[in-house]
Amino acid sequence: MPHDHHDHDHPEHSELSPIELRVRALESILVEKGYVDPAAVDAIIQTYETEIGPHRGARVVAMAWSDPAFADWLKQDATAAIASLGYSGRQGEHMAALFNTDTLHNMVVCTLCSCYPWTVLGLPPVWYKAPPYRARAIKEPRAVLAEFGLTLPATTEVRVWDSTAEMRYLVVPQRPKGTERWSEEKLAGLVTRDSMIGTGLARAAQ
Repeated sequence: MPHDHHDHDHPEHSELSPIELRVRALESILVEKGYVDPAAVDAIIQTYETEIGPHRGARVVAMAWSDPAFADWLKQDATAAIASLGYSGRQGEHMAALFNTDTLHNMVVCTLCSCYPWTVLGLPPVWYKAPPYRARAIKEPRAVLAEFGLTLPATTEVRVWDSTAEMRYLVVPQRPKGTERWSEEKLAGLVTRDSMIGTGLARAAQ
């Protein structure tokens, strides 16, 4: 497969989608007319970036690693299992959890726009919304993963899931070795945003 240099780490090169441009324009008009307080918009963005961020998703994953019963529930009904922790709302009404194994690695993309589980992962990264990622993740997932620094064994199946407005996905990465006695809080510190999208792995235990 071709292995072109990626631009995931260069958000300044990513163009806004037509929908994002319309949202920006609408926001500007609402602010100009006094219908929307810019400070309120900033506060919402700050909440998703710092308070929600990937922290909620990390807690979900850590609980699945620690509690087999919760892991089973997450597999069967991710929406309900996640909601039981108080994480629900728009962009997270219909969720599915994808569990990585020694022979299967899951990866998430949204080829049509940028559907993303905001309620557990916060704001989507710029590269997730960028056309190069959306176009190539389906066609050459191993090459894309390699550009993120993740090279998987040839025996590992890479399965790509396309998010939609009706279904969003959370990848549950494999639990790192050497964490058998760790608390959920400590485990959550190993879970990265990229590992829950499938473009990375959980951090190794130190």
